[in-house]
Amino acid sequence: MQIRFPGISDVKDHIITAVILITAVFFMIGRHQGGLDNLRKMSVTLFSYLEEPFSNIRTYQQALKTNTYLREQNVLLLDELSRLRSADQENQRLRELLDFSRESNLDLYPVQVVGKKLNQVSNSLTIDAGTEQGIESGMPVVGAEGLAGKVILTDRRYSQVMPFLNTLFKVSAKLQKSNAYGIVSWDDNTIEELQLNHIPQTVDVDTGEVVVTSGYSNQFPPDIPIGKVTRTVPQKGKDTQKIFLVPFVNLYSMSGGFVIKFKPDTTIRDLNQQYQEVLE
Repeated sequence: MQIRFPGISDVKDHIITAVILITAVFFMIGRHQGGLDNLRKMSVTLFSYLEEPFSNIRTYQQALKTNTYLREQNVLLLDELSRLRSADQENQRLRELLDFSRESNLDLYPVQVVGKKLNQVSNSLTIDAGTEQGIESGMPVVGAEGLAGKVILTDRRYSQVMPFLNTLFKVSAKLQKSNAYGIVSWDDNTIEELQLNHIPQTVDVDTGEVVVTSGYSNQFPPDIPIGKVTRTVPQKGKDTQKIFLVPFVNLYSMSGGFVIKFKPDTTIRDLNQQYQEVLE
């Protein structure tokens, strides 16, 4: 079977028809140019009305994206600000500890607080130093602001500390102004206030007066700051007054400090023991 392709003569009529139609269209466009201009103007107006809502949608979507981005940046900035504040507080604490160690003539060993129990009567702290570092039971523990407690149990690398917020804690102390001395202890009914007892009512005590260790008990070195007086209460039927003080060291925020490698003078201890034997 032989395939036959169409020749010029076969499509001549179609070509002539197409040329005539194109020519007629050009004539129509030329004759009705005003109508086309009006149609073009209507189209432009219609598209301008349609473009505004679509533009508002695009603007709203862009605003949503921008708002989401700004919220994310705000969270990141707040987190960075929190870290910077924490670092600043830590630097401040380290500077205070450094100043304390420079000004003190005591044998200090730096420690970190690695554990706390401050929600009960028998509160305690755990520090990261023990017998391997020369820490012994009875040694005082201080922060940059003053006395925090004393070591009661030791292991090779850790020690348990009895803080001043413990009903068993007691320390011989004195008023810095009058040198009148008594015993500082904690009553769990007074929340975070300490009490200085055995001060005669004849001693004038000013609010804000500093209380320090006396050194008389031979358990703590003298003149370690403990707290400042907030109020005094006369005791009925007694010659003494009860003095309340707020401690300088905040145990809840305390993260580090020093162990004072202080050992009681055995001579004083032996004399006290002999005196007790004489009385008996």
